[in-house]
Amino acid sequence: MRARIAQLAARLIAEEGLEDYGTAKRKAARQLGASETRNLPDNTELEAALRTHQALYQANDQPRQLARLREAAKHMMRMLARFDPHLTGAVLAGTAGRYTPVELHLFADDGKEVEFFLLNGKYAYRPRESRFWTGNQLRSVPVFDLESGGVPFALYVFRTSDLRHTVRVNAEGRAIERSRMEQISATLVQAQAGTTRR
Repeated sequence: MRARIAQLAARLIAEEGLEDYGTAKRKAARQLGASETRNLPDNTELEAALRTHQALYQANDQPRQLARLREAAKHMMRMLARFDPHLTGAVLAGTAGRYTPVELHLFADDGKEVEFFLLNGKYAYRPRESRFWTGNQLRSVPVFDLESGGVPFALYVFRTSDLRHTVRVNAEGRAIERSRMEQISATLVQAQAGTTRR
């Protein structure tokens, strides 16, 4: 059942655009008649199932979509360079699909700096908050959701001092991976070289 939940949750993410792993797992468990189970797959299992699903059913489209999202990420990161942007989430992990937003971690002494930047750039955005563990402290951080060039973005604004700390979704979870633009550029070059060889 644990494996079946992971497989169905992966399909919900890949084909129906569910973004949150927890929501996808709970929905999959309900659809399989196992809504009371406490033995849900962890995020590592779900990510493995998602990669398998994409390799089987989206082998042609998903790599192109991923490359497009990574190029869009690079463009936005150049524009937001003053906030030391880091790419994170499914676009960095390589599991992004057509519904996936580009997630960027920004760093500023005051979240209002990012908001003023967006206002001055005439970006239409929706503000919200999200909670993360930074170091050993649970904190809410401002998030700005917007669209640019037909690509959805989620901008998470951390304090400048958070660059020295690992960031987690929960206290026991693994550290969230994040990467600067020069590392994304190297990844894109490697992916294009692999496509050329094939």
